[in-house]
Amino acid sequence: MESMRDINRVMEREVAKGSCPLAFERMEFGSKPFQFIISEEKLNEVLTYLLRIRTFGQYAGKSIINNVYMDLDMLCKKPQFKRTRSVVEREEVYTKVQRYKRKLKPEYDGRVCLETVQCIFSLPEKETDRYRMIYEGQETYGFIMSNKYILGLFAYCEAARKTIVWDGVEFEHLTEQEQKIVLLDNVRDVLFQALLFDNVSMEKNHIRADMCTVMLLE
Repeated sequence: MESMRDINRVMEREVAKGSCPLAFERMEFGSKPFQFIISEEKLNEVLTYLLRIRTFGQYAGKSIINNVYMDLDMLCKKPQFKRTRSVVEREEVYTKVQRYKRKLKPEYDGRVCLETVQCIFSLPEKETDRYRMIYEGQETYGFIMSNKYILGLFAYCEAARKTIVWDGVEFEHLTEQEQKIVLLDNVRDVLFQALLFDNVSMEKNHIRADMCTVMLLE
């Protein structure tokens, strides 16, 4: 596993090559970061939404290639994270997640949840206007980032989530059960995870992107 120092070096080289210098700032848990999934049908709906496929294919805009998705090997033993280039690739990811789901046998009596946290990134203030654009009549932002750079940002998000666990961070607005999920005390496995760069919001020079994790609870 690469150290964060190694990841930093790679990201610095990618910026020198032209990648947008988006930098990870922090992770936030909003007012309602957890959604409990009560049926297999609802779980499949969540997965197809996150992957922007089938009935949610309409949400697959140009920036979907910046999303980072959890993928699995054929034996569903080794998770890896990658970007996808087409709906065919995302359908393949969905098929593997379905196979993994059958292996894990989730129980839907309050033991499957979707965690959505906000990853906050920043741009140098002088760079903000450079990435502002109009798409389908609405103002948005387009970030040109290499594969290595985006995966580096994802590594920062993963590290921040682990740090919350290691530091035992407590959030006053969460219930006792939700706080246990934050600290992974009652989490038996992660079924799927995605960092969504295709639906960001921006405040001044800060960008918010959702990191979504489907967890199976004990």
